[in-house]
Amino acid sequence: MECRFCKTPLQHVFIDLVNSPASNSFLTTEQLNEPETFYPLKVFTCHSCFLVQIDEYKKSDAIFDSDYVYFSSFSTSWLNHARQYVDRMTERFGLGHDSRVIEIASNDGYLLQYFVEKEIPVLGIEPTTNTAAVAIEKNIPTITRFFGAELARELIAQGTTADLLLGNNVLAHVPDIVDFVAGMKIVLKPTGVITMEFPHLLQLVENNQFDTIYHEHFSYLSFRTVKQIFESQGLVLFDVEELPTHGGSLRIYARHQEDDRKPVSASVTALLQKETDTGLTDLRYYENFQQKALRVKLELTDFLTQQKRAGKTVVAYGAAAKGNTLLNYCGIKNDLIEFVVDANPAKQNKFLPASHIPVVQETALRERKPDFVLILPWNLRDEITQQLSYIREWGGQCVVPIPTLTTL
Repeated sequence: MECRFCKTPLQHVFIDLVNSPASNSFLTTEQLNEPETFYPLKVFTCHSCFLVQIDEYKKSDAIFDSDYVYFSSFSTSWLNHARQYVDRMTERFGLGHDSRVIEIASNDGYLLQYFVEKEIPVLGIEPTTNTAAVAIEKNIPTITRFFGAELARELIAQGTTADLLLGNNVLAHVPDIVDFVAGMKIVLKPTGVITMEFPHLLQLVENNQFDTIYHEHFSYLSFRTVKQIFESQGLVLFDVEELPTHGGSLRIYARHQEDDRKPVSASVTALLQKETDTGLTDLRYYENFQQKALRVKLELTDFLTQQKRAGKTVVAYGAAAKGNTLLNYCGIKNDLIEFVVDANPAKQNKFLPASHIPVVQETALRERKPDFVLILPWNLRDEITQQLSYIREWGGQCVVPIPTLTTL
């Protein structure tokens, strides 16, 4: 296997989470008695460009298909984040009726709907037909294709270019990241701006977020590595912000190399130095991550078995992909966690892959009155604990597993 950016042969294992099913492949009742397909979940660190990556064991078109079950609009905090982004970008870059905003991986229109409210022309690009259909129902024009240089050239031929080209939590999801960035270079107007948001590798390591590793994420990104990738395609990162979303993300701002009207901010130099000081450019920084994940595994399995012995009931909240990585790495099944609650109807009345824990509506919490609710999407812990505050009526408590097991 070679690095998908610099083509250096990969030999340094960052973490091996053993074989796992696809994290978003929820099972129906009929499928419970059928064999499941498991894929290697081994992550490598490139010693040349420090791109952390998995191999494409499961093809992207098999992951992002018509059965894709993630809908962005089910998180109120994420919707608020999207609205604030739209307000800020509109003001900062003077977007108006003559502008065009293109979002890659536009999902169900969760973000573009706010540009539509401002009467700013938009275009969504979303390969999953079921989520794209929801966006189209909101009158958001959407192309159901994977984005890359080929689609970018087609858009250019049609006269479609972007004043603002954005993508939230998509950069890590593309197997050919170079072709993806090349496509952005093609479709961006000469004075246009690209913004991308993605989880920061530094936060993943520092806060033991190994459960954010799954087959849907092909890359785990530092600012330094992303800067190299963009520069290889003639794009300059001129600004960057550190965000709290998804356990700690970056929002990068890019422009054409030829567009010198947007000077490079001091934040770019500062973040590069922060990554260097933390150790991201030294292979030794990545060596102990396997042991950090093992500590979480031992803490969580000990907790669940203790509660089982004590006759306590433990359920989970949020049928998130990261939760599937956690549960499957820890070997947790439906004998230790009775069910998982999720607000998304597309996940309800199905079962988590491998663990076979049933996914149910939130009404099950009041009916069962569990002693503990394990929050799997810990990045939404504040939103979820507030939403579930009523479990205190019967003495229930919330638990988060990352970075260490904590009872709230």
